[in-house]
Amino acid sequence: MRTVRAVGCAIFLLCGAFITSVANPAPAYAGPAQQSARPIRLESLVNEGSEALERGDNATAEEDFRQALVLAPRSVQILNNLAISLVKQDKVSDAVPFYRRALTVSPGNPIATRNLALAYFKQEKYGEALPLLESLSKRSPSDFQAIDLAGLCYFGLDRYPQAANYLERASSLQPANLLTLYMLGQAYLRAANYKAVTRVFGRIMAINPNSAEAHVMMGTAYDKMFHDDKAVAEYQAAERANPNFAGVHSGLGLLYWKLDEVDKAQAEFREELKRFPSDPVSNCLLGEIAMRRDDPTEARNLFQTALAANPRYKEALFGFGKAEIKLGDPEKALAPLRKAVQIDPDYVEAHYQLGTALEKLGRTAEARKERSISVAIQTKQQADYAKKLSQGASSRSKDE
Repeated sequence: MRTVRAVGCAIFLLCGAFITSVANPAPAYAGPAQQSARPIRLESLVNEGSEALERGDNATAEEDFRQALVLAPRSVQILNNLAISLVKQDKVSDAVPFYRRALTVSPGNPIATRNLALAYFKQEKYGEALPLLESLSKRSPSDFQAIDLAGLCYFGLDRYPQAANYLERASSLQPANLLTLYMLGQAYLRAANYKAVTRVFGRIMAINPNSAEAHVMMGTAYDKMFHDDKAVAEYQAAERANPNFAGVHSGLGLLYWKLDEVDKAQAEFREELKRFPSDPVSNCLLGEIAMRRDDPTEARNLFQTALAANPRYKEALFGFGKAEIKLGDPEKALAPLRKAVQIDPDYVEAHYQLGTALEKLGRTAEARKERSISVAIQTKQQADYAKKLSQGASSRSKDE
């Protein structure tokens, strides 16, 4: 999820932001004595609000458009521009109802549709954004932004083959767009379509063989093949190519973490947070480092920050639960640990920690059940792994 969030934001900025409306506001009903004054006042408010938006005075724009909306409550222009003034103040959730009202007044309005989709995307509500983006892409098959963001929505929903389909379409419209190619490669990697990954990597190399995108993709591939040294080298090369590339520091930090090089990992996570303060991976793993160094209070804060960015981040939920147990509050550990095992029923460690929390609360039968689940899952995983090793050895002996 971190990938689509960070890279999606970059693509979002490159594609362009929310679109202001330029149509004249719909007239409001006025009594005979007001008919001459009210249209003049309405036009003045709309003009002043538009000028405030242009100069970046978004609070003033919001106030102007709110007053204008009283005079013209069914104006798509005013509803749209009021919502934009809210988005620019990071009040995205407040903006959404106004975009939806605009679409009630003018169903299918392309500007309101696009802006509502962008608002949902910004909130990471990919399921809500997706049908709006798909409708725009059907209406205009060359709409790069709609197609690209639809691909990112599918990615964020873990539907990687569909993500690859849309990102291929987007790449055909902008063949030299490295961010789109990078996300396309990531979609194929997660779909385990390694032949397609190779093809996308070749396209990236043809555009810029020393790009961060090329090195990160190669580093990810090496990591999946357990070639740790090569993976680290590729991520280091990506850092040199573009130290501000989203995820490059957290990716390298994660590799160091796996290699138990904790100090190096910590330094990389901190570098990522300098650029992307809400990055959930960096916050989560810094939380794990804090737990390892016996600072559960700091760890809890870092896990909470990670969960604010991604409420379904199971590792952060697990860490948050562990921190609460360590701080002597097992009751508060129950909800995050239960959510973690709901997201991933085979999460061995979360079941075990849930059992620990229940045991500390004196709920012995429930604790025993969670511990039994943990042991059963671990036993099955070990058996499956042994079976795979046996099958691999058998296959190699036949080849020989």
